[in-house]
Amino acid sequence: MPLLILVADDNPGIRLAISDYLELSGYSVITAEDGQEALLLLETYHPHLMVADIKMPRKDGYELVKQVRHRPEFRLLPVIFLTERNSTEERIRGYQVGCDLYLPKPFEMEELGAVIRSLLERSQIVQSELRFSSTDSTTEGISVSVVESLPSPETETPTLTKREQEVLELLTTGLSNVEIGNQLHLSPRTIEKYVSSLLRKTETNNRAELVRFALKHYLVD
Repeated sequence: MPLLILVADDNPGIRLAISDYLELSGYSVITAEDGQEALLLLETYHPHLMVADIKMPRKDGYELVKQVRHRPEFRLLPVIFLTERNSTEERIRGYQVGCDLYLPKPFEMEELGAVIRSLLERSQIVQSELRFSSTDSTTEGISVSVVESLPSPETETPTLTKREQEVLELLTTGLSNVEIGNQLHLSPRTIEKYVSSLLRKTETNNRAELVRFALKHYLVD
């Protein structure tokens, strides 16, 4: 299953731009427009990484991360702060509440992508070591690991992003990349990337197999 990233920012344009970039990079993405909504999504979906703005309504990024770090299940969650605030004092405060990296706006998507990959790789290593350590503490075959293992793709229906779902539904009607792109206001090349992502997630080899898989697993109506 693709890794899940939470993007919290009150700017809809930034949320959409980051979401599209990350989805095309192979991640699943959920978004929040303020800190309070982000906290609810964290509790519901348990994402693998969070990207958060600092200045947000209802609950700002500082308070959001502070509350997140007080919860044992989220203490190892990688957190990236995106913000226009770039003073030394602001950065220090961000690290003190528990962010892993501070990326000032404006930023390049490629840099954000590289940072996310690095933090996720480090997080996966840490979790693997915790699982390995917990194996040594297993009693009568029952592991006491505090890290929840990821669901197996062989037994779980793939999780699709909202845009992937839209592409899949149009694809099953027989539309071409150009026709799908016209309806979603995206380029044919972008549509092809979404189709490739769908093929990868469903472990199918072509569009015909993808359509059969979608119908069999009730991914489309």
